[in-house]
Amino acid sequence: MAAGGFCKLPNGTVVVALNLPSPAADGPGAVRVLVHSVNRARALTRLRNLGLRSVYLRGNAAPPTPDEITAVLHHPDGLIWRTAPDNGVVGGPDLVLELWRPIRALLRHPTAQT
Repeated sequence: MAAGGFCKLPNGTVVVALNLPSPAADGPGAVRVLVHSVNRARALTRLRNLGLRSVYLRGNAAPPTPDEITAVLHHPDGLIWRTAPDNGVVGGPDLVLELWRPIRALLRHPTAQT
């Protein structure tokens, strides 16, 4: 089961954060995905529509941090990712200093070079 959580914003929208195994075969082991949406169900639907079919949010064990909320709110798509920390705790001792990337960079299939 993927660790994750959500945070409801003052304007009624939510930010959902999920730690997921990487969908890319040659990608990192786990990724942290952030989605800004109208509600939790719509956020999960956005991920499922991108091909991440078995994405569920059970509980609120790993909600987004204030820095993560700021990052996703400032991205035009409202859907970003980066490599998840090894211990699964966001903002823990081995803080990841990696930039957030658009979801297209994670789901991009490499083109065959001939």
